[in-house]
Amino acid sequence: MPDITFRKATIEDIDTFIEIEKTAVGLKVYSGITDKEEAKEEIENNEVYFIIKDGEIVGSTEYQVKSQEEAYLGGLVIKPKFQDKGIARQAIEFRLNKVKDKKRVWLVTHPDNSKVIKLYLSYGFVIESRKENYYGDGEPRLVLARQK
Repeated sequence: MPDITFRKATIEDIDTFIEIEKTAVGLKVYSGITDKEEAKEEIENNEVYFIIKDGEIVGSTEYQVKSQEEAYLGGLVIKPKFQDKGIARQAIEFRLNKVKDKKRVWLVTHPDNSKVIKLYLSYGFVIESRKENYYGDGEPRLVLARQK
């Protein structure tokens, strides 16, 4: 696995965060953030981290503690040229370690995002439900969850 590190994003990182999000915008399977105000809210309301490999920011990942018992795994974006190198797997493990005390951990992904679905299923997640037009973009999403 590649040697990667994580750095917490701050408000000063909004442009970098948007730049990473834009690498996935336009894909049917991901609703990215391109608006500065929305990016600011995301960074303020979630635990957003940059994924760094060899000193370069190669992606971002986030989670949100919803309650004492529950956490939500938000966006996970790896820049295209760094995909398929095990970085997403390390980012998932990083987030799962951060929320290891939670009884329920969940996320939302597009039903066509088969690589991501397969990856999360390998960590014990199950497909809990399907929601139509989840983000208001006309696309359905699957809710995947892992319970302790």
